[in-house]
Amino acid sequence: MKNSYFNLIEQTYYFPQEGFDLRGEFLTFHGISLQYLINKYGTPFRLVYLPKIGEQIKKARNLFNRAINSNNYSGKYNFCYCTKCCHFYHVISEALKHDVNLETSSSFDIDLILKLHKKGELSKDRIIVHNGYKSDEYLQKILNLQKMGFKNSIIVLDSETELDSLLKLSGDSKIKIGIRMAIEEEPQSAYYTSRLGLPQKDILRFYREKVKGNDHIELKMLHFFVDSGVKDSMYYWGVFNRALSTYVELKRECTQLDSFNLGGGFPIRNHLGFEYDYEYMIKEIVKNIKEVCSNERIEEPHIFTEFGKFTVGESGAIIYKVVEVKQQNDNEKWYIVDNSLMNTIPDAWSLNEKFILLPINKWYNQYTKINIGGISCDHSDYYNSEDFNQQLLLPDIPVNSNDPLYLGFFHTGAYQDSISGYGGIKHCLIPSPKHVIIDRDEKGNFFDYVYRHEQTVDDMLGILGYTKED
Repeated sequence: MKNSYFNLIEQTYYFPQEGFDLRGEFLTFHGISLQYLINKYGTPFRLVYLPKIGEQIKKARNLFNRAINSNNYSGKYNFCYCTKCCHFYHVISEALKHDVNLETSSSFDIDLILKLHKKGELSKDRIIVHNGYKSDEYLQKILNLQKMGFKNSIIVLDSETELDSLLKLSGDSKIKIGIRMAIEEEPQSAYYTSRLGLPQKDILRFYREKVKGNDHIELKMLHFFVDSGVKDSMYYWGVFNRALSTYVELKRECTQLDSFNLGGGFPIRNHLGFEYDYEYMIKEIVKNIKEVCSNERIEEPHIFTEFGKFTVGESGAIIYKVVEVKQQNDNEKWYIVDNSLMNTIPDAWSLNEKFILLPINKWYNQYTKINIGGISCDHSDYYNSEDFNQQLLLPDIPVNSNDPLYLGFFHTGAYQDSISGYGGIKHCLIPSPKHVIIDRDEKGNFFDYVYRHEQTVDDMLGILGYTKED
């Protein structure tokens, strides 16, 4: 059939491609039969494919190390996983198997680290970079961590007052710090200076007045963060070069400074036509740092990245069933899926994030333009071309079809549960779907299990204060 969905995809993109293929008429994800998972667990469900996490870590590490070797670069590369991207134990535990360092954002992150250490999965010599607003509770927990022997714990200061608080709490203890440089953000509407970090013009003065000569403080790192990520754009390279020049200024006065933290992460694939030259960007980053340091005759810094979405984003997917087809007018057809899109992929409506959307079955049906809606009563609970500047073309099924179509949003492994709140109250009291984990055993065979079942009525009503007696 010339107008089949399969022909559309095959003619528009390279297909099959990494992570996606067909087995018969059903889609597979990293070689996993989604038909098997649907038959076993029903829908909706969220899945995490753990081996993808290790693949992403190895990819970044190999590319950076290759660039370092080819440029005869003297510093080392350090991969940090930022826990805020996905706090689940099975995710962080998988990342730690690949010797990553960690980046924290708040007080409870320290309790998470202590639990991982107690389980023997996180040693005291692992580098831990502490970002985020430093409440006294957060600072005290970091200092307690250092007293326990976590010798590579670096507190990245977001403001001058954080150092004042830190010095009051630390007493005579020697502490390692970093400084975050505020940048001019690039939102869609207008430029503004980030509330996070110290203004570039104040950093050298701050170092001279409050850090230099203090035997209890060791400045180790300069940190900057570009929210839109590492991109080959004039904006990114402008921020990068300003941060690098600030590093050079500090390094001339502070021999202890030895680390340059790139902050923001790499993009992930959010559509089948996605293109990004990771190797080129990494080579350019390393080459630029090397050239500047050589020209200024300073030692090349260790390079840190804090990849969150890049680490876990492509490991996740959410699978739905189309429970109703609605033809609202001659040109507007809706597929209603069996959960709320606002609850399960909140990035899509709150931050206009895009994800790879593919049917699981019916690839040989004709395709048609479709809007997708969730089952909540909110008008924003939809995913269509108006907000995303793209047509949603999917296999066509009739209004009263008894043969269901299944849909998947892929590469949803980052931030969804943090934004929507995992295990809590959801809009319209629509429950969180099952959470399925997929891994490989030592022989390379797949195995799967339910991490958490769909929320029950008692789960939700208990949170809301209703007891069984009520």
